[in-house]
Amino acid sequence: MRPCKPFVDIHCHLLADIDDGAIDWNESLAMARMAVADGISTIIATPHQLGAFGHNDGRAVCREVERFGQLLGQHGIPLRVLPGADVRVEPGLVEKIRAGEVVTLADRQRHVLLELPHELYLPLDRPLAQLGAAGLVGVLSHPERNRGILQRRDVVLPLVRRGCLMQVTAGSLVGAFGPEVAAMSKWLVQRGLVHFVASDAHGAKHRRPLLCRAFQRVAQLTDSHTAQRLFCDNPARVAAGQDVSARTPPFRRSRVAAWFGWRKAG
Repeated sequence: MRPCKPFVDIHCHLLADIDDGAIDWNESLAMARMAVADGISTIIATPHQLGAFGHNDGRAVCREVERFGQLLGQHGIPLRVLPGADVRVEPGLVEKIRAGEVVTLADRQRHVLLELPHELYLPLDRPLAQLGAAGLVGVLSHPERNRGILQRRDVVLPLVRRGCLMQVTAGSLVGAFGPEVAAMSKWLVQRGLVHFVASDAHGAKHRRPLLCRAFQRVAQLTDSHTAQRLFCDNPARVAAGQDVSARTPPFRRSRVAAWFGWRKAG
């Protein structure tokens, strides 16, 4: 089963030699070809920023995306690549975004892909409030793989109610990170706590830019409409700088009580 629209991948480390993703442009091109073959039409390139990758300046990221776009054209690869970043949550984040040091998703000054340390959960109330006051929306990357969230599932719903959007990794849904993470991904999807599924790809051989299998898994867990929303519609809205609703009703077969009091978030 494939969607009736192309995939849009909002989290992918395919820029060469800039973080822990593609090691050179040959691997970047191999990842691009693989993505196109899998049905992906647009990728937001998201190298790590801040934390251990504080040297990755936003302006340099945008230049590398432009360079890669030219390379794709030279090789006849029909893939649109937009600038973005996988941003470690740190003080002064809004100021760094405004100064151009940190890149928002698709460089639209709307959505910010937020990364927590994998080994623990850090409260996000203050960073989300600061982003909201600046007209920005947080997108939490791979919550299903965060050890703190795995131990405390109850933190996710309050975050979503505050307008934080959730991005699950495609590999998590198909068992690439083990049964515990797969179970958490299923739990999140069936309770309407996921807004995007992205590849978080890092290479052409390991953690590849593939979404089709995960799309089929989400369609199996819920329905094809939900799968298309998470893989195509919502990501395309982010790429265009448009609003994405944080209100996502739980899948009916999950027997979760109806939610209320939602507000629209970026």
